[in-house]
Amino acid sequence: MMHLIKPDVNVNFVGKRYVAITCSIILIVVGLASIAVRGGLNMGIDFAGGTIIQVKFFGETKIDDIRKALAPLGVASSSIQQIGSPSDNEFLIRTNIQNEAIQAFSKKVKQELEKVFGKKKVVIRRIEMVGPKVGKDLRHKALLAIYYSLLFIAIYISGRFELKWVTSGVIAAVLIVTLKLLEALGVGYVYLTVGALILTLILFWIFQLPYALAAIIALIHDVLITVGVFSILNKEFNLQIVAALLTIIGYSLNDTIIVFDRIRENLRKERTRDFRELINRSINQTLSRTILTSGTTLVVVFSLFTLGGTVIRDFAFALMVGVIVGTYSSIFIASPLLILYEDLKVRKRSVEIRKVAKSKAS
Repeated sequence: MMHLIKPDVNVNFVGKRYVAITCSIILIVVGLASIAVRGGLNMGIDFAGGTIIQVKFFGETKIDDIRKALAPLGVASSSIQQIGSPSDNEFLIRTNIQNEAIQAFSKKVKQELEKVFGKKKVVIRRIEMVGPKVGKDLRHKALLAIYYSLLFIAIYISGRFELKWVTSGVIAAVLIVTLKLLEALGVGYVYLTVGALILTLILFWIFQLPYALAAIIALIHDVLITVGVFSILNKEFNLQIVAALLTIIGYSLNDTIIVFDRIRENLRKERTRDFRELINRSINQTLSRTILTSGTTLVVVFSLFTLGGTVIRDFAFALMVGVIVGTYSSIFIASPLLILYEDLKVRKRSVEIRKVAKSKAS
């Protein structure tokens, strides 16, 4: 039987954990700095409100010419972006107009463009209109969807690997009630979500749920890096990307569970083995499956990115980044976090033993 990776492979992943964690921190900080410098993400119409128009021209077209053609409609200052390859002559026009009837506005846009470019040279691919209140509600719901997915995943992990279903269930109930109360008090959705995440991590630490803690930190890591890449490249952030992030969370979790399962199996068989060595061995044992799964997924996602057209391109790009980062985090972030937790636990015990010995001596 042919093996992509030899069964007895022994790469020292654990030994490289500090380098990996440092690289991750740098990537996250750069991403967050980019969001701060740009004044937020490049929100799509779904979240920001307004109107988006996708237009295809049959012939070479310049952005300035489109801007001049639309000046009579009061959208000359709109953002106009070329999408696809230059030969596609396809453009995305974003405007803050929100109050007009969508069909009437679409007709006006088409008429003004046809006056300049000719009737047979312009096709309106799509037109979408979202009000400011709807956009705000969607932003709120998107963040909560990401948070709740992380929370319930963490509960599942703690129940499956630590058999603490009741504890994790109580934590979830407390967090959901707290979230609803803060929501009712009108706390901003960004502060609400960030605060809830921090409180979740603190509770998992207090109640000693290392597997859930490691998994949720790894998933937050994946989301932050993917969002950071979108900010650095100034790509549009919309509902499609939120769907991609939720998909990434599920995919990354699958990889992490495979490694965690092997760690648990090895812990049962070899209790006396050094914990670092055991985790490194577990990662190596699942490496072939991880690379095969990620590789085949990337082939499909890359095909979507290159052949799927402009509408699905950003979604496929988010998945590509997420699959790579998710595979990396399962190997270099989630599992080494268990070592960090164990080290901190050992240090805490040794401090307590010293205190007891000191008190007895005195």
